[in-house]
Amino acid sequence: MKLTEAISRHVASTSTPYYTLEFFPPRTDSGFENLLARLSRLSVVNPVGLSITWGAGGSTKQRSLDLAEATQRENPVTILHLTCTNMERAMLDDALDSAKARGIRNILALRGDPPRGEEYWIPCDPQFQHASDLVKYIRNRHGDEFCIGVAAYPDGHSFDEDTELANLKTKVEAGAEFIITQLFYDADGFLIWLRKVREIGIEVPVLAGVMPIQSYASFLRMTKLCASRVPPSLIASLEPIRHDDEAVKDFGVDFATDMIRTITSTKHNGPIVQGVHFCTLNLEKSTWRILDKLGWIGTSTHVLEEGKNRLIQPDSNAPLSSSSLLITPQDAASAVAPKDSENSGTIANTTTTLPALPANQAATWDDFPNGRFGSADSAAFGVRDPYKNELGLTTAEVHRLWGQPETIDDLTALFLKHLRGHSPFSTTPWSPNPIAAETKLILPHLIELTLRGNWSVASQPAVDCARSDDEVFGWGPKDGFVFQKAFCEFFCESATLDRLREKATIVDTVKFFAGNAKGEMVTNMALGESNAVTWGVFPGKEVMQPTVIERAAFQAWAEEAFGIWSEWALFFPPASPTRQLLERVRDERWLVSICHHDFKNPDSLWDFLLET
Repeated sequence: MKLTEAISRHVASTSTPYYTLEFFPPRTDSGFENLLARLSRLSVVNPVGLSITWGAGGSTKQRSLDLAEATQRENPVTILHLTCTNMERAMLDDALDSAKARGIRNILALRGDPPRGEEYWIPCDPQFQHASDLVKYIRNRHGDEFCIGVAAYPDGHSFDEDTELANLKTKVEAGAEFIITQLFYDADGFLIWLRKVREIGIEVPVLAGVMPIQSYASFLRMTKLCASRVPPSLIASLEPIRHDDEAVKDFGVDFATDMIRTITSTKHNGPIVQGVHFCTLNLEKSTWRILDKLGWIGTSTHVLEEGKNRLIQPDSNAPLSSSSLLITPQDAASAVAPKDSENSGTIANTTTTLPALPANQAATWDDFPNGRFGSADSAAFGVRDPYKNELGLTTAEVHRLWGQPETIDDLTALFLKHLRGHSPFSTTPWSPNPIAAETKLILPHLIELTLRGNWSVASQPAVDCARSDDEVFGWGPKDGFVFQKAFCEFFCESATLDRLREKATIVDTVKFFAGNAKGEMVTNMALGESNAVTWGVFPGKEVMQPTVIERAAFQAWAEEAFGIWSEWALFFPPASPTRQLLERVRDERWLVSICHHDFKNPDSLWDFLLET
C-alpha cells in the first residue's frame, strides 16, 4: 500500500495523529536477526508505516532491501530511503526494480551527503545532483508506481530559509507526495516553519521528525550533526541529570511527549500537524513509552493480510547482551532507516493494550551506557552518524582541523596534539571531541605510546568500584557502583603487532583483537569468547555488562575505522602527498584493541604495552 493511501484511511477513521517508525540495517547478521524480533514487538503499536534507511552511495543496498522486504511482513506500508549521491543510474534502476519486485511502493528520495568535500565531489551521474532530480527520474521511469516522499529541514540545512523553502516546493512540484522532516527540539520554531510551508502552497502531508533523547552524550552529538536548534531551557534541564542515564532517558520520553502534544494540538494558531516520524535508531523502549503516554497505541488504521500470522515471535532464549562496544572516552562527552496490492487484505482499526517489554531479552540490550556502538547482537549495533557522511565535514573544515600531513611524523604530531588538548579543536577523525576527564588519568601512558608511533583512538583506565553518579566514571541509574578494565585501541605497524602477539602468549590476563584494511584478523581470543570491560551493579537490577569487546563487533568497527582513513584521503587531490600518505597508512597498519583483566592494578595494561 502507498503511504498516502494509508494516511487517508487513518484520517478518515480516527482523529488521532498517525506515525511512522524509522530503522536502519544493522551491520552484523545477529543484529539484523534481532531487529526482526524487535520489529515484531513494535508491530503491535500499529504504525501507519515503517521506513528503512539507505547507506551513502548504496553502501547498505542489499541489507536495506532485505530489511525492507522483512518489514513488509510486519507492516504493508514500507518506505525505502534512496539517495542519489555517488550512485550510478544503473544502481538506482536496480534498486527501484528490486524494491518493486519486493512489493515496496514507497520511496523517500534524498540527495544524500557527498562522500567527501564538495571541492572533489563529482556526481557519478550529472543527472542526479539534487533530490528533485531523483523524484523526476522515478516519476518519468515508473509513473505512479511509487509514492515518493522527500526530506525537509525546519532548522535549516545548506541554504537560507527562503531558498530551502523554494527547494522544498520544487521537490513537491516534481512529484513528491509526502514530506518527512529532519529531527528538531524546538516545537515553536517548527510550527513557525510549517506555517511558511503551507503559505507557499505546499499541501502534501508533513511528518514531523522526532528523535527521543536516549542519552546526554548522544543528544549533543546528534543535534550538532543535524544543526538542530536547541532551546536553552532544554540544555538547562538536562545539565543536572547528565550523569544519570536512566534519568536522561525518562526526561527524553517526557520531553518528546510534550513536544508532540504541542505540535499536534489544535490550540496553536497554525496548521495542524497530523503525522509524526520517529527516528528510533533501532531502539524501542523510549518510542513505546512515548506512544503509550500519548494514548496512540493501536490507533493507526492497519492493513492485515488475510489468513496469515504476521508476528515473528521473539527468541525467548536470546542471551542477555549489552549496548556498547569499545566505549570511546573521547566520544563520551558528546557521543551520541510483499506483494500486497492496494486492494488486498482487510482494514482493521483496533485498540491494542501495550504489552510489557520482555525482561532480560533483546528489548533490554540498549539501556546503558553512552558508547558509540552497541553489542554485535544488538539491533542498534553500528550506528554512528545516520544522516551524514563518515566524517560529516567539508574540505575546508578537514584542512582547518587536521592540516595536510605528508609524513608519519606529521600524523604522530596530530595525535599528540589531540592528547595534549592544545585547543578545543584538537581532534582526530576517530575522536571528534576533546579528550574526556578519565582519559587525563592515563594521559602520560597514551602520550608515550603515541611517541613510539602507536596512535591511540580509544582508551579507558581501570576502575575498581566508583559510584554511578561519579563525575568522571559514572553511568547508569543512581545509587549504583561501576567497574571497568583498562582498555586501549590504537593503530600500529606490523612489527609492533608481532611483538604484542608474542608477549601475549605468556600473559594470560591480556586479551586482544587486531585487524587490517584487508579484513584480516589476529587474536588470542577463542571463538565465542568476549571481554566485558565495563560493568555495574545497581539497586533492584542484575549486574549489567554494557561494554563488551568480541569478534563480530570488532570486525565491523575495524572496517569502519579503516574506512575513515579512506574517507579522510578523499579530501585531498589524487596523487597529492597527503592522499598518498593516508592511503599507504591505511593499507599497512593494523588496528589493535587490547584490554587487561587485572582491573585492581591501574598500571597493568600500560606496563604491558610500554614493555612490549
